[in-house]
Amino acid sequence: MNDEDRRIHQTLVRSRESFAQCVQDFAEGGAARQVYADLQAVIVEVEEKSTAHGVGRSDARQGTQTISAARETLLEDLFAIREAGKVMEVEDKFPYPPRNNDEALLQAAGVYTTNATPLKVQLIAHELPATFLEDLAADKAAVQSAITERLNSVGDHIAARGDLDDALARGAELVRKLTSLMKVKYANNPGKLAEWTAASHIERPSRRAKAEATPTPPPPH
Repeated sequence: MNDEDRRIHQTLVRSRESFAQCVQDFAEGGAARQVYADLQAVIVEVEEKSTAHGVGRSDARQGTQTISAARETLLEDLFAIREAGKVMEVEDKFPYPPRNNDEALLQAAGVYTTNATPLKVQLIAHELPATFLEDLAADKAAVQSAITERLNSVGDHIAARGDLDDALARGAELVRKLTSLMKVKYANNPGKLAEWTAASHIERPSRRAKAEATPTPPPPH
């Protein structure tokens, strides 16, 4: 959750606890108790979606690290083949592999495989391991798998963010409904209404916090 999410979540929890103290004043099976039950359920949902959002974000970050490690391993394979190719004077068959474009890197790995296969015996004679083609295939597959897993994690993270936003919005709407019902129930009880207002109010960041969050623009040249 970000700061705004936490403020809304705290309001939902305070509202739940405040209403629990006066729930007996409302008829069983009535609208207020139903909205209260819905609020309890949506708070659980908010907390579950928040956890899913955090896990998705963490997995996406981990996926980036996994891709980086797999990429470096694949590059090591390609550079080793290229160096052997230089000695054999077939360097043109193994163009310099790209570092900053994974799609191009995977394409290069395919080119290396195609061009190295008929030269396998000679390349092994130039100090490449006997399994260099198998290693290349495995390491290429590892990069592809890492990319797919990260894309899935990013998708999960985005979906969980949307679900969390939806749950928070529904929770805020339930609090607004309870506020209206409280006003009807306690029209002649200003103390009870004041207590509810304090509990159901969504706190806003202070001006100082907003100022600190807003970067100061650079001076004109």
